[in-house]
Amino acid sequence: MDVGHARQRSVLAVLAAEANRVVSGDQLVHRVWGERRLPASPAGALHTYVSLLRRSLAGVQGATIAWQAPGYKMTVDPQAVDLHRFSSLIARANGAGDDDEAAVMLEQALALWRGEPLAGLDTSWAAEVRAVLATQRQAAQSDLIDIQLRRGQHGELLALLSGQAVQYPLDERVAGQHMLALYRCGKQADALKRYEELRRLLADELGTDPGPSLQLLHQQILTADPELALPGQGTGLPAARPPVPCQLPAAPRHFTGRSDELACLAAMLGDGAGSGDGAGSGDGAAVAVICGAGGIGKTWLALRWAHQHARRFPDGQLWVNLQGFDPAGPPVPAVVAMRRIMASLGVKPEEIPADLDAASALYRSLMAGKRMLVVLDNARDASQVTPLLPGSTACVVLVTSRHQLTRLVTGHGAERVNLDMLSGDEAWELLAHYVGLDSLATEPDAVAVLLACCGGLPLALSVVAARAARHPGFPLALLASELREASTRLDALDTEDLTVSVRAALALSYRALEPLAAKLFSQLGLVPGPDIGVPAAAALTRLPPHRLRALMRDLEAASLVRQHVPGRYRMHDLIRLYAVEQSRKMSRKAQAAALRRVTDFYLHSAFAGDKLLHPHRPSVEIEPPAAGSRPLAHAGKAQALAWFDAEHSCLLAAQKVAVQRGWHSRVWQFAWALNAFHTFRGHRRERIETLRTGIAAAEKLGAVSVQALAHGWLGQACAQSGFHSEAFRHLERAISLARAAGDTTALAYSHLQLSRACGLRESHQQALEHAQRALELFKPLARPAWEAQALSSVGWHQAHLGRLGEARESCEAALALYRQINDLEGEASNLDSLGYIAFLAGSHGTAREYYEQALSLCRDLGHTYIEADIQASLAEVHAACAEPGQARTAWEEALRLYNIQHRTADAARIQQQLAGIPAAVAVP
Repeated sequence: MDVGHARQRSVLAVLAAEANRVVSGDQLVHRVWGERRLPASPAGALHTYVSLLRRSLAGVQGATIAWQAPGYKMTVDPQAVDLHRFSSLIARANGAGDDDEAAVMLEQALALWRGEPLAGLDTSWAAEVRAVLATQRQAAQSDLIDIQLRRGQHGELLALLSGQAVQYPLDERVAGQHMLALYRCGKQADALKRYEELRRLLADELGTDPGPSLQLLHQQILTADPELALPGQGTGLPAARPPVPCQLPAAPRHFTGRSDELACLAAMLGDGAGSGDGAGSGDGAAVAVICGAGGIGKTWLALRWAHQHARRFPDGQLWVNLQGFDPAGPPVPAVVAMRRIMASLGVKPEEIPADLDAASALYRSLMAGKRMLVVLDNARDASQVTPLLPGSTACVVLVTSRHQLTRLVTGHGAERVNLDMLSGDEAWELLAHYVGLDSLATEPDAVAVLLACCGGLPLALSVVAARAARHPGFPLALLASELREASTRLDALDTEDLTVSVRAALALSYRALEPLAAKLFSQLGLVPGPDIGVPAAAALTRLPPHRLRALMRDLEAASLVRQHVPGRYRMHDLIRLYAVEQSRKMSRKAQAAALRRVTDFYLHSAFAGDKLLHPHRPSVEIEPPAAGSRPLAHAGKAQALAWFDAEHSCLLAAQKVAVQRGWHSRVWQFAWALNAFHTFRGHRRERIETLRTGIAAAEKLGAVSVQALAHGWLGQACAQSGFHSEAFRHLERAISLARAAGDTTALAYSHLQLSRACGLRESHQQALEHAQRALELFKPLARPAWEAQALSSVGWHQAHLGRLGEARESCEAALALYRQINDLEGEASNLDSLGYIAFLAGSHGTAREYYEQALSLCRDLGHTYIEADIQASLAEVHAACAEPGQARTAWEEALRLYNIQHRTADAARIQQQLAGIPAAVAVP
């Protein structure tokens, strides 16, 4: 029957392959044309081909093609399509009750092959189908050969298997069948030679060793194991002891880094050099536990160490996958694992006790005195592992688990290796193994994105590498663009194979949690900042701190969080993204309530700290915290400053949450509460950004007085950063708003800040006028702290105008007020001014005393911003006194602080000062 040209035949092939199922138009177009250029109207072309096919199929009973939205459906008896009949016969063979029935089905299935499937069709879909069918055919052929070998037909199969060995040189199943046929034909040497040829080929081509089953067959042939003989057939060779188990899977080909961890394992378990007693030194085997998050490379590390040290264990190496976290099924019960181990030690099934304790006792007896390695991979918990521990001190046990298995450490003296992410260099090297150096060198920016998004997680890097290898001609930038977006990053790292999917690996750890720990993990997906402390987490979750710590320990034991400093926890970026996904399953109301609690915790704790750092500035009203949010009451300035340092990133993130949620009052209140800390630490960029955000929120609320104060602070911050035009716009706006609101305090502060901004532009006469206006406004308010600030500013600008006597008088009056109210920050700033006045007057000794007093206060306060300026001024005094060594020390400290605070202009000035010390200063 003629069904037309190649494209038309492709349409029929696709519809027949999907018999009795609707194939959408888009799927048809993709499978029929693939990467080729599409016709002007693909839908029209499909309609034409289907019409022609209907005519060709008119004589085929029961075969019809009909439109069924969103595509076409071919109705046909599946048994009339060889592809479906083949699959049906294979399925029936797999479910057959005995070898005879299965052999009939397999022979019928293989008889359907009459050449190359889909011959003449050149689309990518046809090529993929051909590849799949070829794999299925080879599997069916091998299944039939297994049956024929069990029937004793090894002599008849020898020629066929010799041909297949040439056709499939790396297929271990074919090799095993060939070896068994050779052995049963009395060709033991040829069977062993075949194994050696395959072993060398695998090493050369793939960098691996034969798998455990083939290694076992090799050992059985080597020792003429009677189990290889057919019933009633002797081997003709002497009986041998049970084979030495060599069960280690192939070593990882692209293993990278982990040198410290390998050395740690060697130290824990001993390197075996010159020792005949193994590593154990106590009452049992040496045990090491490799623990870490899913996909971090625990199994690879265990295999690497095991292969490196395999020669230490002449009595064998046992490998058991306990499937503690396995998408294929539940964890393997200890009794089942025990039976598998005993069988590999030569114990017949009927001789293995049903009772686990009795089986463990027999196991320990069999292991006594032997030098064996036992690798227990992917353990769920200690109870799964404990029965499998040998009693012999000559044995070594290596366990891998996502849990920390603390009971093994405390109860059996196990050593633990906590596996962390790969370093940047190690991650780059692993990616290079997969993708190639040329690709990495060609697109360094894309590679940087890929590495950053994978975060050093080996599984993520492997998925990225596999995706890149699938399309070697595609630029890595395409893959990088997918990963760059955090909301879809886990999708980009997902695969159909659950064993190599980042999301699936994390899901297995999550599902293994107890309900309360799982709920906490989901809530941590809401955390605003990069980490979280216990008090903030308690606010987020409404859990008592002691209960929260216990649940955090559960998450830490499951390798889902890490306590990187005492009382603070963080997640790997990819684990955090999975936690974010889980948090979205919470109701919107629950999400909003949790975020309100943690945001209020940060805000009210920051307000409490701000009052300690800057007790004398104007106060603002703030509503009570949300129920369940328990803000901190700091013990003093030092504690408040330490808290701000620890929580800085989280506070910035909390303000962003408030912006996203439309909580405008909280947005500007964060800007207010962070202003003093940002000033203390010289965080100029963050200060400007938070104040800009705060002003925008205050404008939405219509809070005029707040806007006036905020514009004033922002103007000052911009002036200190050199953004003078923007600074004056904000300061003039602050004065305008304060006047409109009739707010004398805000107006006075605006003049004071405008005075400082003018001073930074060296406009000291104008600066003095604004400072004097601020002083006039502050005096009637009877607030000595505010009056002292204005007096100090007046004196500073008087000094710059050469009016040193007036300047000293103003600053001394300000100093008295500051000391009266115990304002140490103001006192330090004013002592700095008095030191400058003394320096200008040539009183270098007096200047030094003032500067040293100011420096001591700043260090006590932690006010590094003013400290940097004082160090620079003190250096000037040392230079003027011909003390170049002391001048250099002070300038270097000022330079260090300026660099930390990103004060580039000040840093450049100090660099020039340092460069000029030898020429400018005469050494006595």
